Amino acid sequence: MTEKIPSRGIYLLPSILTTFGMFAGFYSIIASINGDFTLAAISIMVAMLWDALDGRVARLTNTQSDFGAQYDSLADLVSFGVAPALLVYEWSLSDLGRIGWLAAFIFLACAALRLARFNTQVGISDKRYFQGLPSPAAAGVIASMIWLKFWKFEYFDFGIVSLSYYVGVGITIVCALLMVSNVRYYSFKELDSKKASFRFLLAIVLSLIVLLSKPNIFLFTGFFVYMLSGPFITIVGINKKRIQKKQSQDR
Repeated sequence: MTEKIPSRGIYLLPSILTTFGMFAGFYSIIASINGDFTLAAISIMVAMLWDALDGRVARLTNTQSDFGAQYDSLADLVSFGVAPALLVYEWSLSDLGRIGWLAAFIFLACAALRLARFNTQVGISDKRYFQGLPSPAAAGVIASMIWLKFWKFEYFDFGIVSLSYYVGVGITIVCALLMVSNVRYYSFKELDSKKASFRFLLAIVLSLIVLLSKPNIFLFTGFFVYMLSGPFITIVGINKKRIQKKQSQDR
């Protein structure tokens, strides 16, 4: 029995979706240059949706390829590396001169390193976890906080240079370093929609309701909690190994 070969149209579909995502990232860059920071942040969120779809469609249609994987990473570098780095620079860091553009570049460089490391670990890493903060999540932290205008609240202002600018530098650097760290983040790849519990489905419905009512607050909270979850998972795992090692030595 011969294996059914996917048609050319189906084979191109994941790459077309990847292109849509890259376009959203490019549009975010244009919006940042024009000073429309809210639109730039939303465009990064749209790029995330396309990024989530292209891989899933490729798996469902059995059209995964090395070309698609490399093309996806290049598109991710635009949408989740260049776009958020330029957005945060234009939004706040440009007022800090050299410190500002260095922080933005560090974010971009770490995003590129994170994507390159991910490509080299495909098939050999634990699918349950990501090693380091995923670049879309790091971009989500930056974009959602700018959409929320988190670090330009008036109570951050002190003296000549607003403290909010340094908050922006700190968050940008933390996200960058977490991307290239060995901190583990849950990948959610083990979730099976067919086996999803009623509580899980109910949580999704409630999350969608909150998302539609207050999208910037919901996304900021979600991305920030996910960013913090990695160090928590890693610390718990280290402590668990220490306890197991101590128990084995006591026997």
